[in-house]
Amino acid sequence: MDADRIKGKLKQVEGKALDIKGDFTDDPSDDLRGKVKHAEGKVQEAWGKSKDAVRKASNEAEDI
Repeated sequence: MDADRIKGKLKQVEGKALDIKGDFTDDPSDDLRGKVKHAEGKVQEAWGKSKDAVRKASNEAEDI
């Protein structure tokens, strides 16, 4: 598993926590920062998944 996948998941959790904090305290800046951090985590996780897929395809090609 690629490190970007793990870091992306952590950013998503952090973003969700900020989003919830912003909703709870009615702080729009926390709410917005949380949504941005969550989206950033999704992109980073997707990047890690694509790197894993390329690595897997490369390994399978070597086996053939």
